[in-house]
Amino acid sequence: MKTLSLKPLFLSAIAALSIISCNKSDAPETPQNRDAALITEFFAKNGPAVERFTVDASTGGVISTSKGTKYKIPAGAFVNASGQVVTGNVVVDIKEITKVSEMILGNKPSTTTDGGILVSYGEFFVKASQNNNQLQLKKDSAVLVQVIAKPAAQIREMPIWDGDSLVTYTSTGYDHENTAVTITQQYAVNKGIQWTQANGYALFNGTTGTLDFKLDSLLNWRNCDVLYNIPGVKTTVMGYFANNFNEETSAAYGGEQPSMLFFKPKNENSLVKLYNVILNAPAGKKGFHSYQTSIPIGLEGTFLAISAVNGKFYAEMKDVTIAAPLAGKTYTGVTFDPQEVSETALLALINQMNSK
Repeated sequence: MKTLSLKPLFLSAIAALSIISCNKSDAPETPQNRDAALITEFFAKNGPAVERFTVDASTGGVISTSKGTKYKIPAGAFVNASGQVVTGNVVVDIKEITKVSEMILGNKPSTTTDGGILVSYGEFFVKASQNNNQLQLKKDSAVLVQVIAKPAAQIREMPIWDGDSLVTYTSTGYDHENTAVTITQQYAVNKGIQWTQANGYALFNGTTGTLDFKLDSLLNWRNCDVLYNIPGVKTTVMGYFANNFNEETSAAYGGEQPSMLFFKPKNENSLVKLYNVILNAPAGKKGFHSYQTSIPIGLEGTFLAISAVNGKFYAEMKDVTIAAPLAGKTYTGVTFDPQEVSETALLALINQMNSK
């Protein structure tokens, strides 16, 4: 885990850096401006829901979600904060993301920490509690997860990815009696989540038609994904908002940004979020850029540009083929012209991304 120790005066300036943290949570960040709050509220209202179940900790059991995923919990699997095995009923909360629209609304795009594009077979978050006290899994215990999936013929196994949605910042200073104090705060990452490869693989089970993997810890996101690799040259994409780019986006060091840009490769269950703000941009060139040389030239896909400005939503969906950079340039530019849309129309655009 990386923890920053910062002078309070410089905290907000340095917080724009991307710092990997080992703190994992599904708690949303509270935005600081009105338009970011509008986006956050919209996502929370329409995003993937939590499903709640009750299981007897002593005997274990099998949980089946509305998406058909099965969670096989062994007997005596849960322990409390003291490491003691618990008995009696345990509440299990599960959130699953299986479609691109849910990746957008849940702010959980499928890219690695270094910008690699992942094709997702499901993202999963599991929490267990008893009497409102969070539980963990006993050492050497695991929940067997079976995800309904039909991988490509050549795929028999795929990596498991560990998702971290928070970064931790530590600031030091002095209190009202001039005593040195340290304050630790957590912020949701602008990229939504940081996926790093975890131990183990999900294995395709031809008998059950599922991808099977073991969940060895709770309270963190897990993902069954394969890297999306297209041979050839890659480019950096600059996404320009011709208008309706919210200037507060540049100051959004954590949580939802009031302007956003997503890209979905054609016919793939995959989502890239371009979250890096273009700096010192003149009018018509404000927006976001991808990771450097991360998007394959010739790749077909669909962009969705979203903004909240002065309490209104703006959006544009654009089908593109990623072009090669112009002569003498190191990037490929794509321009968007987001127009005002209703909340209903915005949700419809997001859902359309599933079929792109």
